[in-house]
Amino acid sequence: MRFHNQTHWNPPWVAEAGTERMGEVLEILLVDDDAVDRMAICRALARADLPVEVTEVTSAEQAIANLKSRTYDCVFLDYRLPEQDGLSLIRQWRAEGVSIPLVVLTGQGDEQIAVDLMKAGASDYLVKTRVSPDRLALLLRNALRMYEAERREAKVMAQLQQTNKLLTQQNEELERQRRYIEDQNLKLLEAYRVKSEFLATMSHELRTPLNAILGFSQILDSQSKGPLTSHQAEMIKRIFTNGKNLLNLVNDILDLSRLEAQRLTLNLTQVNLHNLVQTTLLDLRSLADGKALTLKSTLQLTNPVVVNDEHRLRQVLTNLVSNAIKFTDRGQVHITLTETASDQISLTVADTGIGIAEEQLPHIFEAFRQVDQTIRRQRPGTGLGLAIVQSLVGIMGGTIVVSSKQGQGTTFVVTLPRQISLPPETFSLDTDLAAQPLTLSLHTE
Repeated sequence: MRFHNQTHWNPPWVAEAGTERMGEVLEILLVDDDAVDRMAICRALARADLPVEVTEVTSAEQAIANLKSRTYDCVFLDYRLPEQDGLSLIRQWRAEGVSIPLVVLTGQGDEQIAVDLMKAGASDYLVKTRVSPDRLALLLRNALRMYEAERREAKVMAQLQQTNKLLTQQNEELERQRRYIEDQNLKLLEAYRVKSEFLATMSHELRTPLNAILGFSQILDSQSKGPLTSHQAEMIKRIFTNGKNLLNLVNDILDLSRLEAQRLTLNLTQVNLHNLVQTTLLDLRSLADGKALTLKSTLQLTNPVVVNDEHRLRQVLTNLVSNAIKFTDRGQVHITLTETASDQISLTVADTGIGIAEEQLPHIFEAFRQVDQTIRRQRPGTGLGLAIVQSLVGIMGGTIVVSSKQGQGTTFVVTLPRQISLPPETFSLDTDLAAQPLTLSLHTE
């Protein structure tokens, strides 16, 4: 028997239920072997004026066949079927993936059984003696609402599971990449260590024959073993000059490799900075005179004595001043010593040279890096000077900053403590200068 209500009125509870078939006829499967009970349910649905189409079957076998061949919005199921009870049928359907609302029809006094049915997967239950249009409408509304909520929850859970799966895959890929990067870093560190050791070894081995060349060229230049022609004397001077330049380059490479390998240590002594600046400028004056540049110094330290490595301080100052002279064609190079604090000294080296482009400033302290990287560059050099200066200033506990404008000049500022603090086993100084830090500022404009 089929009961089909042709009314297409869309009651408010259908919209509230949020069904995908909102506004359409709801398909109801009624499973009951009692014709009177089936008629009572159909009449109640008709009087409720609901847009429903009811398919009536009398057995579990027919119900299963209908569910496989047709889509329903809700099933009304009699608990007491001839060949199979409602409890086992509900469990079977839920196990097979039937998720639509299942409303159990029970007799009077079967409430406890109905509770067991709901635990097995039923959406709700209805006592047959209490069937009424209003009760059926309310029950169907609640069942559909619950079904829609469960569907949304299942959809969200499926999305969460998919998201978790993707996140797990991404985490696994990130972990794989992290291990790969870590492995590559270890290989790079090993290659870096081998390179530094190679440079240090080769630099050390190269210095021995170079010192011999310089020594013999000095002996020949002194003419103690016999007179030389003017041409021979000129050649000897060129040998000595180029040998000295090569030795300076080798020393720079050796210093850089030691700094990279963290094997360079400081020999701390009391240093008079005023004297150090004056003697350094005196040594470099010939370079400035060759380009008609003015070397100026402003020394304003009330106490010029600091605790530092005199040789390394001279190296810092020489590199900065010679670099300023090299990149200045006219004007001046100005060196200033000031106290920025009671425990700091600022050394400024400023020139009026060609300046540095803004995009090049972040790279000037990189080893072997020069502003002009072309083969035909006009100003020679290896690009190690500033890299060594930055590293030396760093192990002295100081900082170095640079400012520059193209065509106007460059300014370097180095700040160092008045007294360097080293571990007791490295250095011990019994002097009142221990409480005074040094700041070295270098400006080049």
